[in-house]
Amino acid sequence: MVIGDYHRAFCAKFGREDISAGHLHALRKRKGWKTGRTGCFEKGIVPHNKGKRCPLGQGGRHPNAQRTQFRKGNLPHNTRGAGHERIDSKDGYVILIVDEANPWTGAKTRPVHKHRYLWEQKHGPLPEGYVLKCLDGDKTNCDPSNWEAIPRSILPQLNGRHGLAYDQAHPDVKPALLTLSKLKHAAKEAKASSRKGSAL
Repeated sequence: MVIGDYHRAFCAKFGREDISAGHLHALRKRKGWKTGRTGCFEKGIVPHNKGKRCPLGQGGRHPNAQRTQFRKGNLPHNTRGAGHERIDSKDGYVILIVDEANPWTGAKTRPVHKHRYLWEQKHGPLPEGYVLKCLDGDKTNCDPSNWEAIPRSILPQLNGRHGLAYDQAHPDVKPALLTLSKLKHAAKEAKASSRKGSAL
């Protein structure tokens, strides 16, 4: 029963008109007496408004509510179609919207790094364990000729903190620095493979 009903039944049964509905309700909660009602729809119960439209002028059909509702086919103001580009504020790479289904959201378009997208269009998929290195230091120059696939393990040798400072170097010196880092990497790989062979 709801509070009002069981309060009236209590007063009629015990003659306690001095007890209010609020007092009786608080007592029930303190004692942990359950009403049997959870406030949730039980499995199999059909909602009372199933299949019924909201009355005209009320709820979602009120003129004030309808004024701000999306119309069918409406697109958000910040929708960007295929071909739209922007600069990633975090890393400075160009983000391109391409006309391909997004496997994570199901959207008709998806964002990609433009330099990698164009490079893979020309050379095929980037091998596993490899990354693209910008040759002239300008990340907005997405021409495939400006990017080279290198092993990811070479990157620490090219940074300015512990390595050769490739990005800060003069353009004439950059090819030599990249070649030097590749030679160091190849020597390290050859040394590791010879150790493996001798251990066997």
